[in-house]
Amino acid sequence: MKSIWTGAIGFGLVNIPIKLYSAIHDSHLDLDMLDKKDHANIKFKRVNENTGKEVAWENIVKGYKLDGHYIVITDEDFGKASPEKSKIVEIQKFIEEKEVDGIYYETPYYLEPEKSGVKAYALLRDALHKTGKVGFGSFVLRNKESLCLIKPMDNLLLLSKIRFAREITKPADLNIPKGNSKPAEMKMAIELINRLSGPFDISKYKDTYSDELMKLIKAKAKGRQAPKPAMRVVHSNAKDLLSQLKASLSDHQGKRRKAS
Repeated sequence: MKSIWTGAIGFGLVNIPIKLYSAIHDSHLDLDMLDKKDHANIKFKRVNENTGKEVAWENIVKGYKLDGHYIVITDEDFGKASPEKSKIVEIQKFIEEKEVDGIYYETPYYLEPEKSGVKAYALLRDALHKTGKVGFGSFVLRNKESLCLIKPMDNLLLLSKIRFAREITKPADLNIPKGNSKPAEMKMAIELINRLSGPFDISKYKDTYSDELMKLIKAKAKGRQAPKPAMRVVHSNAKDLLSQLKASLSDHQGKRRKAS
């Protein structure tokens, strides 16, 4: 596994040298874009707007348009903008993890200590385990500042990038129903929730969509066509909703009997 960032965790006056590793990878199928006419692969080129000629990666720089003109920003400029945040994950305070709503979570990373930071790393991990707290701070990755949480996960520390409040879109224009559920529907819905409640083990859940898509691809390769799925009809009125809740409870009871 290759690290994508090296720096340190700032923990009071203690600096813990660490390496950052991605904790996730995509499970979706890697599909190519093709020309509909002859199925030739579509290639994207970096083209100069003025000359129409392709530009090599080594000749590409980044810039910001200000007053009609581009100001070129170099790697050195990015580092100068905030040198401490470019190399240090500064823990600003310790909080309860439940204080941060799930909408703010972005990407998780594993943290590994450098040799000189092993003892301090273990101390921070164990102290977080014991207090039940998580570290809240910020750092710069790939020229973008992010907020983050640092928490223990078994024997390692996990860093989760979280978004700034201003990055969350307000749902002002959405047509959301007000609380007007009928008592009979509410009672049955709560009963269904209770019956479907139980211990959670995420390892039991697989990416079945990618598997089914691969089966379809292999079937098409052999000249077979998969049947089109039919959409399930949802409730159309209050009476129908109540009957669907009753049917759901009956269906769940039937499945439990078969399982036993």
